[in-house]
Amino acid sequence: MVEEGTLLWEPTPDVVRNARITQFMEWLGRSGDYQDMWQWSVESPADFWTLIWDYFEVIGDRGDGPVISGTMPDAEWFSGATVNYAANALCGDDPDRLAVIFRDEAGNRRTYTLGELRDEVGRVRSGLLRLGVGRGDRVAAYVPNVPEALIAFLATASLGAIWSSCSPDFGAPSVTDRFTQIEPKVLIAVDGYRYGGRPYDRSEVVREIAAKLPTLKATVWITSADAVPGGGNDLSWEELRAEAGAGAGLEFEPVPFDHPLWVLYSSGTTGLPKPIVHGHGGIVLEHLKSLSFHQDLGEGDVFFWYTTTGWMMWNYLIGGLLAGCAIVLYDGSAAHPGTDALWRVTAEEGVTYFGTGAPYLVASMKAGLKPSGLERLRGIGSTGSPLPPEGFAWVYADVKPDVQLGSFSGGTDVCTGFVGAVPLLPIRAGVIPCRCLGASVESFDPAGDAVVGEVGELVVTRPMPSMPVMFWNDPSGDRYRESYFADYPGIWRHGDWIKILPDGGCVIYGRSDSTLNRGGVRMGTSEFYRIVERFEEIADSLVIDTGRLGQEGRLLLYVTLADGATLSDDLISRLRTALRGELSPRHVPDEIHAVPGIPRTLSGKKLEIPVRKILLGTPVEQAANPDSMANPEVLRHFVPEPAG
Repeated sequence: MVEEGTLLWEPTPDVVRNARITQFMEWLGRSGDYQDMWQWSVESPADFWTLIWDYFEVIGDRGDGPVISGTMPDAEWFSGATVNYAANALCGDDPDRLAVIFRDEAGNRRTYTLGELRDEVGRVRSGLLRLGVGRGDRVAAYVPNVPEALIAFLATASLGAIWSSCSPDFGAPSVTDRFTQIEPKVLIAVDGYRYGGRPYDRSEVVREIAAKLPTLKATVWITSADAVPGGGNDLSWEELRAEAGAGAGLEFEPVPFDHPLWVLYSSGTTGLPKPIVHGHGGIVLEHLKSLSFHQDLGEGDVFFWYTTTGWMMWNYLIGGLLAGCAIVLYDGSAAHPGTDALWRVTAEEGVTYFGTGAPYLVASMKAGLKPSGLERLRGIGSTGSPLPPEGFAWVYADVKPDVQLGSFSGGTDVCTGFVGAVPLLPIRAGVIPCRCLGASVESFDPAGDAVVGEVGELVVTRPMPSMPVMFWNDPSGDRYRESYFADYPGIWRHGDWIKILPDGGCVIYGRSDSTLNRGGVRMGTSEFYRIVERFEEIADSLVIDTGRLGQEGRLLLYVTLADGATLSDDLISRLRTALRGELSPRHVPDEIHAVPGIPRTLSGKKLEIPVRKILLGTPVEQAANPDSMANPEVLRHFVPEPAG
């Protein structure tokens, strides 16, 4: 057992001296520690974000309008400015610089220099123009994390058109729930993909999706064979890019700072997913800041984050092009042919920063992995759910003792992290080192007062440029306001529990709307999972408090057992003892059940709230949208047995 807060890593003088944030501070002529820098960034947002633009020499016209006007939720950034994401992602003086490395689970590999990437984007841009795509049109993609997805996105952005993507493991209803809202003109899709060593044919799914999108002018197929599934409006990827010469037509449409860049979606576990729209300028500035100063990325780095095109981390990963580094696109399972798959890619490609979901780090720890060949690795990122202190300790004991492990927490809503790591600060087990620059994060108690050293609601008290410019089909802004500003007018409530420590460090305790409230003691579920999933016999777990307002319910623990394990009386006893001793007697489960799987979204998040609804009587089909889930078949195992 590792105590929360145990010191695991401290930056050396060389790390601090060479950090990109140090270079920025020297350029500013500022001295002081990180906390001083953060305080200035949130108290003087106009100055801070203007200097981010200037420091990175953003390509665009800043105009002469105010940097920020209005307040949340109606703040406007850089009015009068024009910019284009693709112009900034594809800039650079060296066309021979490596820009993209593609790997898949079958061992296939492709690379693109910056010049080659520009050529491909120019070809596809010309193809989209021939299909009638222009400024403001939507291009939807049903694609894995392959180079064609990146190329199509950059071509779309270069035109001022709007991108939206789903991973091909999404079912047809889940995809149409998303894409019908935005009425795309072109659909780019694959006929199949591989995962876990198995091929999956998606041809019929693509036809079903296309049939429900009446605005489509064309479907572009990225096929594994020469034949394109039939249809008068169908064409192949090769046909899309074939007519223009290399690099032909590579131009960049200047668009307003808040012009829509892409549409991302909330998980959509109940109701239609919220279509979250981000703007060109806000994403350019935010990703330059975050990737350069918090991940410490720049030219010469190789950046790899394991993700699919249906998760915001894909959008964050490709932002590495803005920072001038090479990015690694990986298509396939993280655990095929073995749990060490991602570590092998990291070693073989000389990755300098590797990011993944916290569950993969925990799975690697439980598998007893000791990855090797990571000489170039300087940083590891973790997100998606809180990483327990044991996961932190495993990285330093068995992966690399001099790596900077950065646990980050943010969201699709802003396409970045609110809290994370920075090269200037030490790493302590279970603790996120800081609030990110420009993110005015506080912890609010039930009265709406900021607290330190106590668990409270994560709120953001000042606007950030990458906050949504709107929700699609929400002209009044009512849905946007209800999502983030209903509880604290003018203040963003994110829906996570957070504790901010006196030194500025943070601990995330899970979603605040799935909290455990036992005898008046509120606790985030992450603390519970840390204890339960430490047991070798347990592969995964879910804890649900069925209590309602003013009425204490039952505390139910569901566990998925490791291979060969059984839910014996001895295991139940040891679980109860550990929870009683390490949490409190109030947090000993009333019941413990074994289930074949824990329900998760397609991006891997545990579905606590839908299961709670099922336990309280909501029918399964109403509690969660099965097409938004990775494993909808497990929900039936949570339906209570009839009384009597």
